[in-house]
Amino acid sequence: MNILVLNASPKGKNSATVQTALYLQALHPEHTFTFLPVGQRIKSYESDFTPVRQALEQADLVLFCYPVYTFIAPYQLHRLMELIAADGVDLSGKFASQITTSKHFYDVTAHRYVEENCLDFGMKVIRGLSADMEDLLQEKGQREARMFFDQLIFSCAHGPFVTPSPKAPHHPPRLYQPSLSPAPKSREKDVVIVTNCAKDDQSLQGMIADFQAALPYESRVVNLRDFPFAGGCLGCFGCAITGQCVYQDGFDRFLRETIQTADGFVYAFTISQHYTHSSFKCFDDRQFCNGHRTVTHGTPIAYLIRGDYQYESNLHMIVEGRSEVGGNYLCGVATDEGNTKEDIQSLAQNLAFAMEKKLTRPANFYGVGGMKIFRDLIYIMQGLMKADHQFYKSHGIYDFPQKQKKRIWQMRLVGALMAIPSVQKKARGKMTDAIIGPYRKVVAQAKEQKGE
Repeated sequence: MNILVLNASPKGKNSATVQTALYLQALHPEHTFTFLPVGQRIKSYESDFTPVRQALEQADLVLFCYPVYTFIAPYQLHRLMELIAADGVDLSGKFASQITTSKHFYDVTAHRYVEENCLDFGMKVIRGLSADMEDLLQEKGQREARMFFDQLIFSCAHGPFVTPSPKAPHHPPRLYQPSLSPAPKSREKDVVIVTNCAKDDQSLQGMIADFQAALPYESRVVNLRDFPFAGGCLGCFGCAITGQCVYQDGFDRFLRETIQTADGFVYAFTISQHYTHSSFKCFDDRQFCNGHRTVTHGTPIAYLIRGDYQYESNLHMIVEGRSEVGGNYLCGVATDEGNTKEDIQSLAQNLAFAMEKKLTRPANFYGVGGMKIFRDLIYIMQGLMKADHQFYKSHGIYDFPQKQKKRIWQMRLVGALMAIPSVQKKARGKMTDAIIGPYRKVVAQAKEQKGE
């Protein structure tokens, strides 16, 4: 079988991720492996896509190989997906799978993003391998890589393949025209609308215009297509110590002085290939100059999304997960799918209310799970990620359960007592009252305060 490994890591042959593919190549000389460093050469492929097209045409199986960057695949792979779609190379019927390495922080959304795009290309998609960054260095990880490849080859002959998600029904393009009258504006809050709106995207422009009209505060628009990005994140960790990006395009200062100073964030984009145009992903990835620090914690966030958002379940998870991990109060999402004008008005009011009341909500599974991964990662890598380590220490993010010694001993005491038959008999039916008692006291205090 001709296997094309699309190495989307910006590190090229020095990628840790691609070593798994090289390991499998060494074990299976009966297959022909071709490696293409698309992550490292994405700029050259923008000028001449011929090498990629030829490699894709000759492949039986396409293996996407990349590190997970900020919830999805790296910018370089997003750009590649755009180039494949624009070129129109026929991939229908070819097999596709993927190998990633990460600390499992939203690897599920990254894998689903690649799967959905491959399904759009008409490919037969087989579930990929999501490995820890160090798995290949251990016997267990090597065994799992071997089992993945055995299953991959078996599935090419027999299936099963990834099931496509429901697709949006075909409909004529929607054109949204702005119609809201400007509300009185206050300068007490600063709202930044970050977008990658194309010059000919009249509908998204109209949505942004109506949002600005409905918002009772002054707002400003930052279009990412206007920023001179020197390139996508290189994963070099050069910013881990200094907080400064190795690129000299001024993005880190632009981010901190133009965007992160705002009292409220609005992200506005048109759905494209199950996310949006790659310029937004470049923006996402380059924010790694902040490391893993939730520097905008508490700032409310809203989304204006043009496209069939209701059919993009993976994008739903990404939108919610970003706000949860970042500690940003998600005010909602307004789309052009239904009552757009009313939704935009409501979203503007919600954002204003959230800023005024400084709203917060407890993190759900997306936020708690994501931050626990970061907590453990930074604690181990504190010698390298010094800025992250200091931030986590000062903000109480190192909430390891083994530090709660008093609570642990209380539970041991309760467990020891409950092991005594006589205590079990007396406690029968009273545990619920003991648990709910403190809550009832809080409710009683609230009633007293209301009565005052």
